[in-house]
Parts: sequence; C-alpha cells; structure tokens
Amino acid sequence: MFRRQQPESPPLIDGKVPVFVFPTSLTFYSDDQTSHKQILTLYNPYDFPLKFKVLCTAPKKYSVVDSEGSIKTRCCVDIVVRHKEIGINNEGIRDKFRIQVSEHGQKAVIGRKDVPSILLPTKDKAPAAEESFEAITTPPGLRRSDSQTSMASRSMRTYSPGGSTLSSGPSWIIITAAAVCIVALMLPMEGDASSLPSYLTLSLNQKLIAAYILVSTLLENTEQYAVYITLSSHYDCVEELAH
Repeated sequence: MFRRQQPESPPLIDGKVPVFVFPTSLTFYSDDQTSHKQILTLYNPYDFPLKFKVLCTAPKKYSVVDSEGSIKTRCCVDIVVRHKEIGINNEGIRDKFRIQVSEHGQKAVIGRKDVPSILLPTKDKAPAAEESFEAITTPPGLRRSDSQTSMASRSMRTYSPGGSTLSSGPSWIIITAAAVCIVALMLPMEGDASSLPSYLTLSLNQKLIAAYILVSTLLENTEQYAVYITLSSHYDCVEELAH
C-alpha cells in the first residue's frame, strides 16, 4: 500500500514565507466617505492552508471585519478595514497594519507583512511621489549592435507558467482543419438538387461529424488561450505583490 504523500513544507526564507497582500498600502480621505472603508485581499498561493491575524499600531482608530481566520489552499480572503476616527487631528498620521500568518494548526508565525495607512484631508492634497529617474549608461564593451538587438527580439517566445511554449496565434493545422470543416458544411447534402458531382455531396452524418470537429477545434483553441491569459495575469499580480 502506498502512503499518502504529505504536503510539502513552505518555502522558508530565514524561517519566513512571503505574505501576499493587495493593496500594499491604505489611503483614507476625510472628504471622501467612500474611502473610509477599504478592502485588503490576502492571498494563499501555497499548497497548505494558512491562519492569519491582523494587528495594528492604532487599533482604536480602525475596525476590522474578521481580523483572524484561515485561508484554504490557493485561495484568498477579503479583509474589510474601516477608519472610525475621521478628523483633522488624525490627518497626516501614519499607522501600520501587520498581517501575520501561520500554518493551520500551528502557533508559530511563519510570515508577516506590514501595510502602511494614512488619512489625508482630500485627494487633491495627496502628496505626490517625489522620485527622480536618470538614464542608465551601458559600457561600450557590453553594448549590442542594432542587428544583434533585432535578432534577440525575434528569438523571444511566450511561455506559460507550466513551462510549455505558446505561439502567438493558432497553428496552421488548426486553421486547415477549420477550413476543411467549413467547406464540408457548405457542400450540398445527398438528395439536394445540385449541379455538383455526386462525390461532392455529403450525408447528414458526415456534416454532423464536420460540425463537431469544427466546434471542438475552435473551443479547445479558445480555452487554451483563455487559461493562459488568466494564469499570466495571476502570476504577474503575485510577482508585483512580492516586490
């Protein structure tokens, strides 16, 4: 008898696992009542369930719905945060929420994420990020020529998260099969009045087979690209949260 394989341990980094939260900061506005309640989404991309707990540096100023709970494998939960003390005395004060996670059934904290929070008087007075960007120079010895850059660009391919290569469009086999099925559906049926030779007339069963192949081919191709687009968006979001 084979034993059931136990879930793999989390990818510990100095005893911690990355915690994925979106958004990475909360900004409330005194003059915008819709911003007084916001949502933090906590993700669990791992193959094991997690427990979470929300802490705050100023707990009396906020109310949190479900400040503790669990997240199933590869799921996410929404944490509703409401600012209770909207006023000029609290504007400009920076607080922090800390979301800490642990394995389900364990007490040891294996990861945490701090989410800063601030109350501003109005959106118009929100401080703009004062960041200056400068050009990066490439040493002459490492600079590519235009032809090398063009060749490198043409050699790029799109890969799915699983590692399989996806082309930029349907393959010629799919296009050919679809074209043959369309032509077959346009041919007359047996018994119909037609000037075409008899070998170009099809039976009802043959037309049904052509229609089935056409629909199956198109649906399979569409589903593959839909799954790819969904997975790509998800992984881009996770990578953005990781940074």
